Amino acid sequence: MVSVQSTKKKFNLYRMKLLVLNGPNLNLLGKREPEIYGKESFDDYFSQLKENFKQLSLEYYQSNIEGELINKIHEVGFDYDGIVFNAGAYTHTSIALGDAIKGVTTPVIEVHISNVHSREKFRHKSFIAPWCKGTIAGFGLKSYDLAIKSFI
Repeated sequence: MVSVQSTKKKFNLYRMKLLVLNGPNLNLLGKREPEIYGKESFDDYFSQLKENFKQLSLEYYQSNIEGELINKIHEVGFDYDGIVFNAGAYTHTSIALGDAIKGVTTPVIEVHISNVHSREKFRHKSFIAPWCKGTIAGFGLKSYDLAIKSFI
């Protein structure tokens, strides 16, 4: 039987590698529709995430370009321990992103800041969800915290 203490020690020795991947318009967090997305920039929030999860190796990448997101998934999708992915509006339009996730072995958690199911009808369909380990939506930026915790 493994004790909790020895499990914690083993975990602390292992630096789990996670990528936080953001899609289009998420570079405008803090400026764009703060009533929906909040007033904090993602760069500021990511600094907090790194502080809160010091035991992990967290990296961040954002692009407004679908192909760059696909390239990043391909780049890390066989070596990292997890991807926390907010595909933004591409969630509802991109079969290619779904195929990219399907094609790699690294597990992906889909995240959304807002509750997409309480918004416009077109936001209710996700082309990436079928290939993701899970989906977290509606908890503001805390959605990222929850996704990271799901990997630990």
